[in-house]
Amino acid sequence: MTELADLDATAQADLVRTGEVSPAELVEAAIGRIEAVNPRLNAVIHERFAAARAEAAVLGTDGPFAGVPFLVKDMDGELAGEPMHMGTRHLRDHDHRPAVTSTVFQRFIDAGLVICGKTNCPELGLVVTTEPASQGPTRNPWDTERSTGGSSGGSAAAVAAGMVPLAHGGDGGGSIRIPASECGLVGLKPTRARATHGPTMGNPWDGLVVWGGMTRSVRDTARLLDVVAGAATGDAEAAAPPARPYAEEVGADPGQLRIGVRTTAPTTGVASHPECDAAVTAALRALEAAGHAVTDDAPAAFDEDLLGLDFLTAFSVWVAREVEQLAEWTGEAVGPDGIEPTTRAIAELGSMVTGTQYHAALEGFDRYRRAVCSWWDDHDVLVTPTLPTPPPPLGHFAAPADEPLAGAARAAEMTAFTVPCNITGQPAISLPLHWSADGLPVGVQLVAAHGREDVLIQVAAQLEQALPWADRRPPVWSGTAR
Repeated sequence: MTELADLDATAQADLVRTGEVSPAELVEAAIGRIEAVNPRLNAVIHERFAAARAEAAVLGTDGPFAGVPFLVKDMDGELAGEPMHMGTRHLRDHDHRPAVTSTVFQRFIDAGLVICGKTNCPELGLVVTTEPASQGPTRNPWDTERSTGGSSGGSAAAVAAGMVPLAHGGDGGGSIRIPASECGLVGLKPTRARATHGPTMGNPWDGLVVWGGMTRSVRDTARLLDVVAGAATGDAEAAAPPARPYAEEVGADPGQLRIGVRTTAPTTGVASHPECDAAVTAALRALEAAGHAVTDDAPAAFDEDLLGLDFLTAFSVWVAREVEQLAEWTGEAVGPDGIEPTTRAIAELGSMVTGTQYHAALEGFDRYRRAVCSWWDDHDVLVTPTLPTPPPPLGHFAAPADEPLAGAARAAEMTAFTVPCNITGQPAISLPLHWSADGLPVGVQLVAAHGREDVLIQVAAQLEQALPWADRRPPVWSGTAR
């Protein structure tokens, strides 16, 4: 039998369904892989091995991912009774443990996924690298001196190293797609409000945050989307349901699509790294070979500074509110060492924003959304680099004590291609279609119209066939074959 680490989640679940492997055996093998390589990567920060073993021992074969070992990010959802620190010293020092389980986390469990632990993330998920002071950096299995991206960097490193075949993440400005790009994975940001944030969370970051995960195959991504999709009682918004299960879109013919491209950063026009351009070029050639109509076209609104300070205004308010929540959850004020200087500086900016200024920023989002989304009235997919550069070195986003916002400013440059999709609410997927000359993964982003994850999955499956990545293994790999 093929080594379990080499199999995607769909294949592992098939083994359980046919009786070739039990859920307990899948979970035990994953625990062994985590123990073997996590000390080198620091991806898993809260082990849940005893509970996972107990759950796997009584698990049946029903569910799309029956018995498949899984990891969840240490934010973007709650797991009752388990630690949730969100990268902060404050929650870590108070050993914060939620009393409820998020609806999406329960959907993971109901689908047969066995949660073996929780993964590292930057403090409050605010930056594009996973290097929280409270837990230390997560290292990239392709080069342990490189960043894994953020904020779902711990999950990405774990999947890339083969610890588990897929893992949970959340995306408020690129936090699924950026780690997917830097770790050589598939990362889908679903349409706004595709998955509920209930029962305790409202509309994080005014709807910019969407939950999902990272995988090593398009079919796993489609099936995971089927698991998380759907509103819940009391949700203020809900994305239109798909015409059929997303899993059925894998291999489906999308017909000839109208595809555009953008390789310079929106608004600033800054050129991407040559390796990122090369990744896009390879993708476009494959799409043309598949019969699509590719044109050198992109939303004209990308060349206009339509947002100004709107994003910074809203972002700072969201952070200020999250810092308040830390105190509410623990019953104690956040002390001077409870959060990092960058987080505190952003929260202080947010505390000075008036209600009318915040509302004006959200109005700016509406204008931006309408201007950008109009391009998809007569196009189907936009192709861009996921990131403007290959994975940067660890420490690249560190800020000196007297300039706490310096690192955040550098991080903002990395989100040039990802943040627009969070503001517009459109689905976007990062695919591992290229590796640099020095062996680093470089992702390509595909963006579809609101609610058209089906199109992304269809096209992603075509690219997976044309430019396969399934056999690529990083230097730090938990299996025996490389």
